[in-house]
Amino acid sequence: MLAGAGGGLAASIATCPLDVIKTKLQAQQVRSGQKGYQGIVDTVKNIVKYDGFRGLYRGLGPTILGYLPTWAIYFAVYDGIKNHFGARPVEDAPVVVRHLYPAAQVKGYQPLNREHPWTLHLFSAMAAGATSTLCTNPLWVIKTRFMTQSREEQRYKHTLDAALTIYRTEGGRAFFRGLFPSLLGITHVAVQFPFYEFLKTYASGGAPDTLLPHQILACSSTAKMTASIVTYPHEVLRTRLQTHRRARDASIDTHGRVPGIITIARSIIHNEGWRALYRGLSVNLVRTVPNSAVTMLTYEMLMRYLNKRTEERS
Repeated sequence: MLAGAGGGLAASIATCPLDVIKTKLQAQQVRSGQKGYQGIVDTVKNIVKYDGFRGLYRGLGPTILGYLPTWAIYFAVYDGIKNHFGARPVEDAPVVVRHLYPAAQVKGYQPLNREHPWTLHLFSAMAAGATSTLCTNPLWVIKTRFMTQSREEQRYKHTLDAALTIYRTEGGRAFFRGLFPSLLGITHVAVQFPFYEFLKTYASGGAPDTLLPHQILACSSTAKMTASIVTYPHEVLRTRLQTHRRARDASIDTHGRVPGIITIARSIIHNEGWRALYRGLSVNLVRTVPNSAVTMLTYEMLMRYLNKRTEERS
């Protein structure tokens, strides 16, 4: 948990400006009489012109508050499941077959599906992603609101003020808006982490702990980029749902109700084309590649250090 939180903290600070730009691009909507999307350069100019340099770090507070528990919970659950279901039984203990998932490595305990060891990584990634998403979704709603506030509306003073304002005006359910597309985002980690584990094993010849820092960076960047391209549309849908109360899409008739993910998706495709589901992808790739690289490198180095200290004490 300590290693995961440290990696998330470093990455969130380093890449916050890119996250602000990406979120603004995702939230932009084409309405009747409204000019089309701004590009990346125009978005940056607009932020700096009206909000100054600090505008590029709007939402950093809830981002840090979100990343710390997200990565801490994620890595704790991810590694915990891998170790529990993939661990070799103690030789002196009674032989009791209770594990039904194959181990991550060939040497592990594998009562089933020996030819498909990556099912454990898949199961671990999806379970960890669902757990962290359920626990931290309110913080991501607050972060999105911070980053997409317009100049015409009253600005949130801080994270607590944003939470209280959202609760008073929209109720507690607003904190879980966009939860379903966020859970769909589990497919992202289900692609990223098994692929990352495969790349580490392939690059190291079966000994991942011997990888050099630049090799870890290459593996994590490749895995993150692949997963981002495959699963990106869910991020656009999530952002639209999380900002719906403040930026209603006039083309969606929901009779005052918050639209569902299918309604939002149909509206985007009908009014803006399927490419709108990939708005902000380029800046997202620029953000996620260094983000993942910093996170995973920090995590791997901290884990090696902590393991070394544990071995020395024992």
